[in-house]
Amino acid sequence: MRTTLTIDDDVAASLERLRKVRDGSLKALINEALRRGIKEMSARPKRREPFRTREVDAGEALIPLDNISEALAIAEGESFK
Repeated sequence: MRTTLTIDDDVAASLERLRKVRDGSLKALINEALRRGIKEMSARPKRREPFRTREVDAGEALIPLDNISEALAIAEGESFK
């Protein structure tokens, strides 16, 4: 099948560099790239394992956390009464 492609400059430059390294034809290189790209795009996405954090015992709180204004005052260095 014949068709006309408009290729971005950066893609054309990459194809030309690869063509020189492989010493092959542009047609063969583009067909291989399209086949690989179509295969990758058609594949099901890999299932990722959910990220989990480990639980850690932090010990006793150094400042009282039941009164937020007192906790903030202590953390900011104010003398709270």
